[in-house]
Amino acid sequence: MKTLSLALMLLAVATVSVKAQETRFEQSLRLLDPDTRFDQVCDVAAMNAIRRDAKQFRPDRAVSSAMSNTRTSGNTMEGTGGAFRSKGEWYQFSFTCTVSPDRMKVVSFTYKTGEAIPESKWANFGLFR
Repeated sequence: MKTLSLALMLLAVATVSVKAQETRFEQSLRLLDPDTRFDQVCDVAAMNAIRRDAKQFRPDRAVSSAMSNTRTSGNTMEGTGGAFRSKGEWYQFSFTCTVSPDRMKVVSFTYKTGEAIPESKWANFGLFR
């Protein structure tokens, strides 16, 4: 019985901690102008989707417009020149990201990973170790 109570208590603490983090992230997003918020929400969606789907990658950074400008139409952004960093290396990705009207949440996100970006080209795209 003590083990079950301890497990439930730890689960409750973990749940509160996750909710607090989400709240801080959302609060930070609200401070941004809508266009910057759009970029940030889609960059986070890219990292989360790639981390979830492509087990060989552990993205810790994503820049949706690193290698070329994105295109937007309403609340949908598309790009073919995105870059994400995983384990100290940068890789290309293309994507389509649709967000809610307030640009706080991703409604849909699709992507395709590409080739590694040679380190000799990182500076050209504003990428760093």
